[in-house]
Amino acid sequence: MELVFSDSAKKELANLPQDMKAVFLMHLEKMHSRPPRKHMKHGIPCHVEKVTKQARIIYDISEDRTYILHCFTSHKEYEHWYSSYK
Repeated sequence: MELVFSDSAKKELANLPQDMKAVFLMHLEKMHSRPPRKHMKHGIPCHVEKVTKQARIIYDISEDRTYILHCFTSHKEYEHWYSSYK
């Protein structure tokens, strides 16, 4: 399965501190081999991967590709994005 990053995900990943970047990359490798399929609630057309207690990866799955949409380091950023769909 191929991982495709959105422009915002690339920018968010590039701005991470080195230790957090390593944690995100480890989860992305795991997603590459066998993607989890936890779908978001309230009709949001995305999936979510919990990286740490606060950090999240938002992604979408097509037939042979996983599209990484966002990489949030704090729950506050994630909640702000999530509430925009309600």
